[in-house]
Amino acid sequence: MLDQLLEWSPNLGLDTLLLLPVLIALEAVLSADNAIALAAIAQGLESEEQQRRALNLGLVVAFVLRMTLILTASWVLKFWQFEVAGAAYLLWLVYQHFSDRDDDDDQHHGPKFASVWQAIPIIAFTDLAFSLDSVTTAIALSDEVAIILLGGTIGIIALRFMAGLFIRWLTEYAHLEDAGFVTVAFVGLRLLVRVINESWVPPDWAMVALIAAIFAWGFSKRVEPEAEDEVTLQVPVITPLEASEDEDNKVLTSE
Repeated sequence: MLDQLLEWSPNLGLDTLLLLPVLIALEAVLSADNAIALAAIAQGLESEEQQRRALNLGLVVAFVLRMTLILTASWVLKFWQFEVAGAAYLLWLVYQHFSDRDDDDDQHHGPKFASVWQAIPIIAFTDLAFSLDSVTTAIALSDEVAIILLGGTIGIIALRFMAGLFIRWLTEYAHLEDAGFVTVAFVGLRLLVRVINESWVPPDWAMVALIAAIFAWGFSKRVEPEAEDEVTLQVPVITPLEASEDEDNKVLTSE
């Protein structure tokens, strides 16, 4: 899909400006699974302020890594080991998510971090692993590196916005986090299939349709609010007259 869009815009002119809204929409759709993974990682921090800071700084590092990947993609494509490493990392994230079910009361299934600086490299390298699937394909099919750089920049911006939304939605929808990591597994398997035989890789429209179906399931059930026992403390109201009568009764009793 991205390669077709690149073929429609062979130069940086009016065609590119017309292509921008399509690029933004496409990056938003294809970044949904990435955004859920990053949001789930950020949830390993305790406070919302720490989560926002980790996403901001982590995606700044991710932007540098993604731009570096684009500029060196012609060299990276020569080594299938990079794609295997990216696939292994993504599948490890999926395994870690679904195997960490010891505490059912805890909605967050994944690593926990003591500080923001521990989460930043995980966020950055997770985005880099996802970028191996989209960026290397685009570079292999187009010589317009400037457009790919622009698309990567738009992708990072869209990713930050979506990850912020998903942090809130993960606490509102019961299946959303699981749905996100199922799609992460598909991305990892897609990278492995590309290494084995590129002709076996499913088309982009099939991946988008599959992701849409999984996310429809993810948003299908809201988290039921926990029933809290409301305890009403009844404090008797004592008027000044009743207080004086009690004092008089105490005096008479003592006498």
